Amino acid sequence: MDAAFTHLAAALRERIAIIADRALYERDPAAHLEKLKAASAQITTHAAALPRPLEGDFAHYLQRASYAKALDWLEARGL
Repeated sequence: MDAAFTHLAAALRERIAIIADRALYERDPAAHLEKLKAASAQITTHAAALPRPLEGDFAHYLQRASYAKALDWLEARGL
């Protein structure tokens, strides 16, 4: 797969890791939110760089911000 898909997969994993970082959330909710916003912006940037057209299910996952499903789709293809 194209490097753009690899970058998107990494950004999706980063966002999931940030969500799971309950210690940061409890210690500094504002910083947690800022990290989450930055990760989401990276996802948007990487998704926009993907070659078109996107497969139906995958496009749907990205449009609906079903990022865990999008990551599952990518990982099923070896990313």
